[in-house]
Amino acid sequence: MESQTQNTSLHRLQNVEKTVVKVLELAGGVMDELANPMGPRKEFINNHCREFMQMIKDIQFTLRNEIKSTCEYRPFEKCDYNSRISNEICFDKLEYLTSLLDGLEESIDQYHAADDAAATAVPSD
Repeated sequence: MESQTQNTSLHRLQNVEKTVVKVLELAGGVMDELANPMGPRKEFINNHCREFMQMIKDIQFTLRNEIKSTCEYRPFEKCDYNSRISNEICFDKLEYLTSLLDGLEESIDQYHAADDAAATAVPSD
């Protein structure tokens, strides 16, 4: 079923590509008409511009629909890569925090040991 959907999507995109070529041909035809030494024919230019704008709208509509349908298609939705990477990053952060806490605990122990040593070294009168 998915390959059939992909095939019809590719077919629609190929039609868009053909329409883009037609749009460029229309634009070229208007440019030729504007360069006509006898002057451009107003009706010819109006028809081509109208057709040009309609084709552009059709292209936009088709591409919007294709983008929406692509967003609905998620081939990796059962993949756990993101959650695994997120867990690994969280684990690394926790290891880092644990090492910082160990260093803090070591500093506190050294402070208390120095304080205890100072208390025993001071003779009482």
